[in-house]
Amino acid sequence: MDRVHFFLLGLPVFLLCSDLLNLFTPPPPPPASHPKPGHHHHHHHKPPLSSDFPEFPKFPEFPAMKAEGGIGHGSTININFCASCSYRGTAITMKKMLENQFPRIDVILENYPPPMPKRLLAKVVPVVQFGVIGIIMAGEQIFPMMGIMTPSWYYSLRANKFGSIASTWLLGNFLQSFLQSSGAFEVYCNDELVFSKLKEGRFPGEIELRDLVTKKLSTSRLVHDLGEAWS
Repeated sequence: MDRVHFFLLGLPVFLLCSDLLNLFTPPPPPPASHPKPGHHHHHHHKPPLSSDFPEFPKFPEFPAMKAEGGIGHGSTININFCASCSYRGTAITMKKMLENQFPRIDVILENYPPPMPKRLLAKVVPVVQFGVIGIIMAGEQIFPMMGIMTPSWYYSLRANKFGSIASTWLLGNFLQSFLQSSGAFEVYCNDELVFSKLKEGRFPGEIELRDLVTKKLSTSRLVHDLGEAWS
């Protein structure tokens, strides 16, 4: 056996013996806590609290004052927007901004419907749409049942049936979407108009809307306080 084999065999045996020796050897006694000669043991006392001294009386503790009311408390913001115009994302962004700026305020999102004539026409469009598609599909039976001679334009639509049906469907959806859209983004603070996209022709900026609402709420709070003072 050469030296390398002897070293590799003896190292584990040495480590095992060292672990056994440390395991069965009792721990050394703790050091004595007696003071050395010539040294005086000083006791450190904690300083007395301020309540122990009569010249430092404890002041009474008052409960924390909680702010009640505040700007925006009890107020409501209505954001009426055009739901079919994809304005919902903008309305949600404005709602989160107002709720962060005025934590005690209530922000409500609602759809702003189009005028009554446009709403009525929007309901008529699907009926006409399916009627045209039905004529394209079975016009040869429909016209004789109605006692009408088959018009020439029907054969033009019949020649490209798939294209005619697709065009009718897309055109009807476009008209219906146009009639259902109002293009509105109206902001009301306590039922008073703050910003109108129908009048301004644009969306409000976040800072602009915040300042407008702050001004309206401050004015409403001032009027309310003056009314209470005079009553």
